Amino acid sequence: MSDPAVPSPGADALPEPAGKWPKTFPALTAEQRAISDDFMKHWHEVLPNRFGRIEKFNHRYCLGDLRDFGRTLEIGAGLGEHLAHEPLSDEQRRNYYALELRENMAAAIRERFPDVHAIVGDCQRRLDSPDGFFDRILAVHVLEHLPDLPSAVRELRRLCDPHHGYLSIVIPCEGGFAYSLARKISAQRIFEKRYHQPYKWFIEREHVNRPGEIIEELSRYFRVIRRKYWPLRIPAEWCNLVIGLTLVPKED
Repeated sequence: MSDPAVPSPGADALPEPAGKWPKTFPALTAEQRAISDDFMKHWHEVLPNRFGRIEKFNHRYCLGDLRDFGRTLEIGAGLGEHLAHEPLSDEQRRNYYALELRENMAAAIRERFPDVHAIVGDCQRRLDSPDGFFDRILAVHVLEHLPDLPSAVRELRRLCDPHHGYLSIVIPCEGGFAYSLARKISAQRIFEKRYHQPYKWFIEREHVNRPGEIIEELSRYFRVIRRKYWPLRIPAEWCNLVIGLTLVPKED
């Protein structure tokens, strides 16, 4: 979702230690910026077709929280992959706001789903919507990408209806044994074959937050009401690939 500078291959690309926000990186070269934009779009195209089981959990988890709602905000909406799973009424589709940082991906959403609001913006900055505007906010594999996570969480809390709103997220078990192994045979293999470059510089600026950091920041403004691990459903990060969380705003 965010687009911080990308380190050169071989540089010390690790972000600043946890708790120092925003996390910063060395400058992005023009070639790396082009690769980053291209691979994010390519990965969103590949994932549903080649890794369907994890994608099914990613998108179905949020559907388990469906209730009466008016306006939805999906941050980091990609190419509209989650939208394809949403059983929306015509009115709900017209009140669906799909936020993307990259214009090339927002354009793809507009083409696939002309009835929704596909907008370009950064959830780490104040968005052009009033307080409490959304009943439902979705973030499917987004929060791990944000170098200024605290600012994003504060903005999500501002936008979420304080009385009836809720937040549904899915995050990877970044740093865990199972997730690290799965990535080597999926995204890393595809990236290095496509660009003939190390995957390390790319993923170190993409997955900048681990589950513990994300949950800690969310807990400042939201309360968890549902949690689900996949694929083993054991409440442990090392043996799972993803975690789904449903949260409601804490009272001011």
